[in-house]
Amino acid sequence: VYNRESVLVRWLRWALRGCAVLDALIKIKNEVGSTLTFRRSCREGICGSIDRNTSNDSKIYSLPHKKTLTLSSYAADMTQFYKQYKSIEPFLKNDNPPEKGEFLQSPEQRKKLDGLYECILRACCSTSCPSYWWNQDEYLGPATLMQAYRWIADSRDAHTAERKDQLQNTLSLYRCHTIFNCSRTCPKGLNPAEAIAKIKLELATA
Repeated sequence: VYNRESVLVRWLRWALRGCAVLDALIKIKNEVGSTLTFRRSCREGICGSIDRNTSNDSKIYSLPHKKTLTLSSYAADMTQFYKQYKSIEPFLKNDNPPEKGEFLQSPEQRKKLDGLYECILRACCSTSCPSYWWNQDEYLGPATLMQAYRWIADSRDAHTAERKDQLQNTLSLYRCHTIFNCSRTCPKGLNPAEAIAKIKLELATA
């Protein structure tokens, strides 16, 4: 009896014996079932961004996770995630550009951005967060909040106060309960929980 799920599992077992899971998925799509859908990018493996919720362990994977809306097979609807990301205005805002050259930073100022700018927006952290599962209409989630802090911490940005004010409400930021799922699941080894804690500290001491 043909069982699509058993075929998928069989091919994945083959892949886990030394080949990439993505290779197995491509082989399944080409040779077993062309309706299998998944998202991928360069497939070079440099970013380590293959994320799939497997056996309740959010560390080996490819979207979708938990409460994320599934479009088909391994593809998830990221509309809400990108809407939230856009809402923090993730770009440098400064009304007084330097007369010559670029904005300059000291080594210490530049170092504050380490562990923030490397985010590839895979959303593993957000979709592994219980608070985000239940409150994603209003809670921004770990990935977006870490990027919000990336611009708050940037010495070249002149709209820090405005960025902080945007987060000063009961839902955008404070639905985080420091469970650390986000930091455990990041394929880049980043620490969204730490970034969120730093935002809370800055708001509390402003």
